[in-house]
Amino acid sequence: MTEFAPDAGFRKNRKLKAALLRHKAFSKEGLSERLFGLLFSGLVYPQIWEDPDLDMKAMELEPHHRIVTIGSGGCNMLAYLSQSPASIDVVDLNPHHIALNKLKLGAFRHLPAHADLVRFLARPNQSANSQAFDRFLSANLDEATSSYWNGRKFGRRRVTVFDRNIYKTGLLGRFIGAAHLLARVHGIDLTGVAKAKTMEEQRQLFDEKIAPLFEKPVVRWITSRKSSLFGLGIPPQQYDELASLAADNSIAPVLRHRLEKLTCHFPMQENYFAWQAFARRYADEGEGPLPTYLKAEHYEAIRANVDRVSVHHASFTELLAGEPAASRDRYILLDAQDWMTDQQLNDVWSEISRTARDGARVIFRTAAEKSIIEGRLSPAIRDQWTYLEDRSLELTALDRSAIYGGFHIYVKKP
Repeated sequence: MTEFAPDAGFRKNRKLKAALLRHKAFSKEGLSERLFGLLFSGLVYPQIWEDPDLDMKAMELEPHHRIVTIGSGGCNMLAYLSQSPASIDVVDLNPHHIALNKLKLGAFRHLPAHADLVRFLARPNQSANSQAFDRFLSANLDEATSSYWNGRKFGRRRVTVFDRNIYKTGLLGRFIGAAHLLARVHGIDLTGVAKAKTMEEQRQLFDEKIAPLFEKPVVRWITSRKSSLFGLGIPPQQYDELASLAADNSIAPVLRHRLEKLTCHFPMQENYFAWQAFARRYADEGEGPLPTYLKAEHYEAIRANVDRVSVHHASFTELLAGEPAASRDRYILLDAQDWMTDQQLNDVWSEISRTARDGARVIFRTAAEKSIIEGRLSPAIRDQWTYLEDRSLELTALDRSAIYGGFHIYVKKP
């Protein structure tokens, strides 16, 4: 048996680990991860791309429920308030998302009327929006949020983005803009989809205009790069999950299928996600729907409930670690688990399981179709939960945003 020298072994292992880290940092995979992290350090989602109506069907919210959700663009958190839950804890590690969530809550609290709210959060090219911020919001926000929106970027106050079109900004907004530019290079005007009056017209536009784009060599070359989907918030790990759905490990047919669902499965008059994708704005009155949280019928309830929300600059696991056992009822993880290691998955589900009351529900989305936690959670954690597979499949088909492969619901066993 070979004798082991602890000091020499430690030094050797430390050097090997450092070399491996250097190799990862400068490998193609390491550079992709670093680029994604850099891009994700700014504003990513001016609008969240998870369908809140689907969430609320899955959660079956009741007035005593206490919710924990990832913030992102904040639209879902506000939509949940229309059901008057007892409380909502919003977590996010991105400070830009934190500032946006707090601004939207402040807009409900302090703008005078529903029409002012819609003008501020839904209408482009409204030069009075920054004036409304100065008059009604700035002094009523917490210092950090007020300083953020009064702060300057490229010489202009950040809040002036609402004078223009905030939905053309952020990582996602720029990605959609790049997709429009690529289509125009090939002679296609994607804004025409928003003008379709029937689903038959939508189908015709997809078949004749959009679908052929995915056969273009430049499109196939671009979509073969993991970095091409960073603008959708899809990191390298999620890209691999998506590529696994295609026989040739190409992302192009997967994207074609998702875009077909967005274009053809729901009327334009009912799908504000399609309006954002094709018109890069929300529909004007009479053209189509506003997001759930901006609809007039929910205004009073949401405004009355905004004080039930607490926004935290923290991770899901960090927040729950400081909460009592059996204290929460609903958990919304968006698609964040697609990025997690096995250890991170088990850490967050350990805290969810500890803080969940009997009958609590966890909902999340995945880039691929299968649930990301199966086979990865420890049996001690997984055995506490029941997977509502049939209901999950049923609701996946109803997801208007159309960019996810799977929607999943888990229920805490008694």
